[in-house]
Amino acid sequence: MRRILVLAAVLLLVVVAGAIAGGRQEADDVRVVTVATDATWPPMQFIDENRELVGYDIDLMRAVAEAAGFRVEFRNTAWDGIFAGLATREYDAVISSVTITEERRTTMDFSEPYINAGQVLIVERTTTGVTELSDLVGRQVGAQIGTTGSFEIDAVDGVELVTYDELGLAIADLANGRIAGVVADTPIAADYVLQNEEYSGRLMIVGEPFTQEFYGIAVRRGNTELLELINEGLRQVLASDIPAQLEDKWLR
Repeated sequence: MRRILVLAAVLLLVVVAGAIAGGRQEADDVRVVTVATDATWPPMQFIDENRELVGYDIDLMRAVAEAAGFRVEFRNTAWDGIFAGLATREYDAVISSVTITEERRTTMDFSEPYINAGQVLIVERTTTGVTELSDLVGRQVGAQIGTTGSFEIDAVDGVELVTYDELGLAIADLANGRIAGVVADTPIAADYVLQNEEYSGRLMIVGEPFTQEFYGIAVRRGNTELLELINEGLRQVLASDIPAQLEDKWLR
């Protein structure tokens, strides 16, 4: 009986160690890494008409997994709780148009950056005299809650921040005249303004990107083993022609 108990304890330690490292092993010995994403940000990550999870980030993460030799499983997760779930080990990593910031670095670790996506201002096409956020003092401007876009709005005195659970709700309010503008990452803004048939004739991007921001893949703080594995695959992908292919597919 004692030998059985000792063996059980050893097996438990192995399972716990694997969970701490991030990911799990399947029967074919291929490591599985669970990755959360908020699938409401086309063209980076969204659910298409076939109910499939698609987008730039999704294709990139699959390419990283293939290059590094692990299998990725995605979990569609609401943005407002996505980092809390990472901290409580509900999944191993997050790829969801996550901007690398110093504040976020205090609670999680990031891969090497994979795309530069500054913030831009979206307004109705009939708007005149507006080229930057400060031109909207005294008015309401929307952004998805907890994003760097919301932080930028909040930093401008006199501009009222209105937050939304999903960026699409902010865009809809803008198109219907309920708010004066929306701040979003360049790729997502371009999708809504240039490629979305519902809004392309009604909205426009004004001015130039007013921040320099880089997306990264987030992992739990201190999970260096998983971070190194992701970076290994990411470096191979970034050195290939895959980023150019993804840009042609999703951002143009």
